[in-house]
Amino acid sequence: HLTRRLIELETDELNFPGLRWCWIALGSEGRMEQTLATDQDNAFIFTVASDAERETVRSRLLEIALRINQGLDACGFPLCKGGIMASNPKWCLTEEEWRNQFSRWIDTGGPEELLNASIFFDFRPLYGEEMLALNLRTWLEGKVRANPRFLKQMAQNALRNAPPLGLVRDFVLSDDDAHPHTLDLKLNGTTPFVDGARILALASGQIATNTAQRLMMSGRDLHIPEDEIKGWVQAFHFIQLLRLRNQHDQQRKGMAPDNFLDPDRLSVLDRRILKEAFRQARKLQARLALDYER
Repeated sequence: HLTRRLIELETDELNFPGLRWCWIALGSEGRMEQTLATDQDNAFIFTVASDAERETVRSRLLEIALRINQGLDACGFPLCKGGIMASNPKWCLTEEEWRNQFSRWIDTGGPEELLNASIFFDFRPLYGEEMLALNLRTWLEGKVRANPRFLKQMAQNALRNAPPLGLVRDFVLSDDDAHPHTLDLKLNGTTPFVDGARILALASGQIATNTAQRLMMSGRDLHIPEDEIKGWVQAFHFIQLLRLRNQHDQQRKGMAPDNFLDPDRLSVLDRRILKEAFRQARKLQARLALDYER
């Protein structure tokens, strides 16, 4: 794995007594769902033997993280425009600082906090002492389950993003001048499944981060009918496949890959399957509304 090798090379001479650290992947990389249109989302968790060393260690980790982020950029993984990278002091935190940060987001539950949760709560350990990330995950699951109001807010936020189907079951296309007559396969396609799966995982205490795994494992724990879960997983995989296929076609034509697809380019069969996939997203959202909006 390219990222692991870069981290290995840059941290080879990192020896502070008592230092424990872990590089975590966030967002789509944390879910293992990156496409050809992607950037970096990563962070550092660390612990030190004494508070007196904390800022010295943080400065050293930030220097290393900057080289790793720049190395990944040189390898074709663009820097995050929003600065969600381990080289940003906001995201190079001790285990205690991460807990405090997550607690503030959960306790506040405003729009910005919910957006951050949708990125950071998909973290997974990529390199280093994985137990730091796994312990943080276990703590997070317990914190969220003890705050049903936050789950309700996450569900309300997720339901604002409806699948693009009209009343007569035809596609609702973008009227955006930049992408006219298209479907946003990320925002209105995969995101309803990603958001729904995250909520179900947090509600059931599942530590999986991958969307399909979350749906299957959390669905089982929450006693959701198996055929319902299977429909969601198949629909998510189909839309994700369309995203990758569309981006591959764009790259072959020398275009920058994105998530916008003109449905007129699809075969009759693919259009039919895509409509059914969007209906499955509606069904998942209907369950979220029933279980978490009351």
